[in-house]
Amino acid sequence: MGFCKKVLIDTILFIALAGLFAGTGMFYISSAWMALLASFVLAILNVLIKPILVILSLPINILTLGLFSIVINGVMLELTSVFVGSTLFHFSSFWSAMLIAIIMSICNTLITDHQENSY
Repeated sequence: MGFCKKVLIDTILFIALAGLFAGTGMFYISSAWMALLASFVLAILNVLIKPILVILSLPINILTLGLFSIVINGVMLELTSVFVGSTLFHFSSFWSAMLIAIIMSICNTLITDHQENSY
């Protein structure tokens, strides 16, 4: 999936998930533009920082049969919140960031699989 396409899909997911969790306070985005900025920042962090975290956590990732990658994705979302600004884009807790990471991973996998099967 191309970089711009992934950024747009993540932007739409951020907006949808912020609406879904609006009543709970678990996930907050101030505007659609902040969702686009957060998606862009997340994509950059995934390129620059995530490979380092995956290599450093490889032993625990192997022991947990890959489930530790959910924690890494939650860390990436928390880092995105720090870089974008916690008043504009934030999670109520690390657990809510991990829940959003799980939902986003499932949606991205479904979208990617659908695109591969449609050709």
